[in-house]
Amino acid sequence: MTAEIPEPDHELLLRIAYAEARKARASGNHPFAAILVGADGQILMTQHNAYQPHGDMTGHAERVLMTRASTTYSAELLRGASMYTSAEPCAMCAGAAYWTGIKRVVYGLSERRLKTITGDHPENPTLDLPCRDVFAAGQRRVEVIGPLLEGEGAELHEGVWD
Repeated sequence: MTAEIPEPDHELLLRIAYAEARKARASGNHPFAAILVGADGQILMTQHNAYQPHGDMTGHAERVLMTRASTTYSAELLRGASMYTSAEPCAMCAGAAYWTGIKRVVYGLSERRLKTITGDHPENPTLDLPCRDVFAAGQRRVEVIGPLLEGEGAELHEGVWD
C-alpha cells in the first residue's frame, strides 16, 4: 500500500511565485517568475524572467525553468512535478512544459488579462491563446489550475507596460 501525497497548497505556492516575480521586477526584469514543485510539495527550482540583460524574447521564466528542469531531473520525477507561475504560460512556454513532461501547471494572471495590461508593448506581444488549448492538442494530459489570485498577479504589472 502506498501513502497518498496530500494536495499542495496552490495559493501559498503561487504567492511564492509572485514574490519571485517581484524580485525579478526589482532587479530590472519583467515581473514574471515560475517555480518547480516536486510531488512532495517541495520547491525544487525558481526562475525569474530572463529577458534582460540580452533582450532575449524567449527568456520567459516558464520556458527557462522547463529547460533547466528537463536537463536536471529525471522524467520520472518530472511526471509528478508542478509548475507554479505568476502568469499563464504562453504557447511557447506551454509547449516547453508539455515536452518536459510535468504533471500540472498552476498560474495566476491569465493570458487574456495580461494582454489587456501589456497592450501592444514591443517587449511583450502577448498571445491570447490559453495554455489549456495548447495542452489539449497533445497526446498526454497536463492538469491546469488557473487563473488563481488573478488580481494579485495583475498588481505585479502596475506601471510596467505604460
